[in-house]
Amino acid sequence: QVQLVESGGGLVQAGGSLRLSCTASGRALGTYVMGWFRQAPGKEREFIASRSWSAGSTVYADSASVKGRFTISRDNAKNTVYLQMNSLKAEDTAVYYCAARKGSSWSRVDYWGQGTQVTVSS
Repeated sequence: QVQLVESGGGLVQAGGSLRLSCTASGRALGTYVMGWFRQAPGKEREFIASRSWSAGSTVYADSASVKGRFTISRDNAKNTVYLQMNSLKAEDTAVYYCAARKGSSWSRVDYWGQGTQVTVSS
């Protein structure tokens, strides 16, 4: 069993920055790939980025909406994965979720965090 707890969301003005944190607890964390997703009102949940605990390999969504502005990183000592978000736009407003998977695809997520709200005012 793995627990994921997100933090760091809030209200920010357009152009500002936020750093989200996802702290994981449980067994065999090193066997999981960690990811960030978001879901805006009325839209489907979308993948943002992922990073493995062990190899540190990083994948970002192809979408131009976040490329170059969002960065995923990790601190293994703290069992925490971060999402640094810069140059925020109103369309970044969403609930942001942390996720963990063991398999090869995000089509099956093993664990979700509870989500943290990010609101960007224009």
